[in-house]
Amino acid sequence: MKIAVIYWSQTGNTQAMAEHILAGLKGAGADADMFSVSEISPEDAAQYGVLLLGCPAMGAEELESEEFEPFYTRLEGLIAGKTVGLFGSYDWGDGEWMRLWKDRAQAAGLAVKDTLIVNMNDDPAAACGEFAKLFA
Repeated sequence: MKIAVIYWSQTGNTQAMAEHILAGLKGAGADADMFSVSEISPEDAAQYGVLLLGCPAMGAEELESEEFEPFYTRLEGLIAGKTVGLFGSYDWGDGEWMRLWKDRAQAAGLAVKDTLIVNMNDDPAAACGEFAKLFA
């Protein structure tokens, strides 16, 4: 099953996570592509069998509102029943944005297999590799 890794990143931390996840998927033999949200439409993203979606915590622990939120809102209406993984980086808080995002995804009918959050000061390589193995 073809996998899409789709992310939004402001400082590069979530992009680095996406790159490590893609490397882990490909290293395990998975057929996977990576896109920033500006590079793929929700309709094209919905054609993938599995979606790994990345967005860092923003503001008061929420999804980025200008680009990622509109993309995700359109996407979630197209992918009910699909397997997804959610990932992102954070610098403060306790991961509330990810818990809220997971709850929202499940309420929309998405099959959330796992989530991953990494503090922006930590090296994401090992955690992202393990996350990728769950989907490969």
